[in-house]
Amino acid sequence: MTKQLLPGATIGIVGAGQLGKMLGQSAQKMGYKVAMFAPNPSSCGFAVSNWHTVGNFDDREALLDFAQKVDVLTYEFENINAELLGELAHTAYLPQGIDLLLSSQHRVNEKEWLTSLNVPVAKYRPIETLVQLEQACNELGFPAILKSARFGYDGKGQIRLNHSDDLKIQQESIAQLLQQLCVLEAFCPFEYEVSVMVARDCNGHIEVFPISHNQHCNGILYSSLVPANVPTHVSEQITHIAHHIAQSAELIGVCGIEFFVLESGEVFVNELAPRPHNTGHYSIEACNVSQFDQHILAITGRPIVPVHQHAKALMINILGQHMPHLPEAMRLYSSAMFHLYDKGAAAHGRKMGHFTLLQTNEESLSHLLNDSLLNNMAQTILV
Repeated sequence: MTKQLLPGATIGIVGAGQLGKMLGQSAQKMGYKVAMFAPNPSSCGFAVSNWHTVGNFDDREALLDFAQKVDVLTYEFENINAELLGELAHTAYLPQGIDLLLSSQHRVNEKEWLTSLNVPVAKYRPIETLVQLEQACNELGFPAILKSARFGYDGKGQIRLNHSDDLKIQQESIAQLLQQLCVLEAFCPFEYEVSVMVARDCNGHIEVFPISHNQHCNGILYSSLVPANVPTHVSEQITHIAHHIAQSAELIGVCGIEFFVLESGEVFVNELAPRPHNTGHYSIEACNVSQFDQHILAITGRPIVPVHQHAKALMINILGQHMPHLPEAMRLYSSAMFHLYDKGAAAHGRKMGHFTLLQTNEESLSHLLNDSLLNNMAQTILV
């Protein structure tokens, strides 16, 4: 069932972090009302909601009550109870569905699904025991990455194994990680990392945002340079895969897709995020329509908009340890648009905001990453 919801309808967002906040801002500028559901009474998204509910994501009755009070449901992150959302979909309108969510929130399921679509991924093995890990290491070789199958993000829940001795050296950390299902991935000798946001509406129309060249430090996204300077055959592969995933998943809304690009020009999908993504934040300033706008249009049954990037962009994440640098950054980059999420305590590694620089000269944006301030900010992630 497809509905077209006009301005004045209420969009219910499960989750109220920075992604929920920016979804809410996009929805409200279009004339929609916004409700949010999250367990933390201080959630930053609540500041832009018309009303909100504080409740646990596993609280069936509270979520059911919330869902019955809104016209459409969406979610802002994937580490939620998908089975419960699926139950709610029988009584509420959840155009995203849960199939892609179920795949993306479980690394083994995600890789199996992508493999079934002939989408290239790094070699992997599901791991439940130390014996399986040792056997998989013999098969895949070193280095390899052991990851929890669920609830891993920003480099959390994973261990890099560089050689066989690491099985003993890191045995305590490995034992702790193996308390849940894991996946061992063969290390992908990538030259660089890129991502795209893909959007699809209820009519099956697909739009792919420009490719973003991403820099990670300790597993945390630090910067995104858009458009990425990639060869035509690489961009064509990425765009084709994005279309294939969106069509096969019957995506409604936006999905972030992260890729590894090898020196040979081969591309491998690293992971999916079936919602707005950190690497798509640049679109707020640099494109005619943002990733958040496209998501709101799609879930309300309206056609998504052809994407045009009107300026080259560099987005920098602001983490907790970067907050002391904020006054200097705002002085040095006075033309940048700073987004501060108002998430409370500035803990180390916590995403507190981002800023986006627009420029007509892509080379000068690349050179900015070598500026002393940005270099210093990047180094604080590595320690």
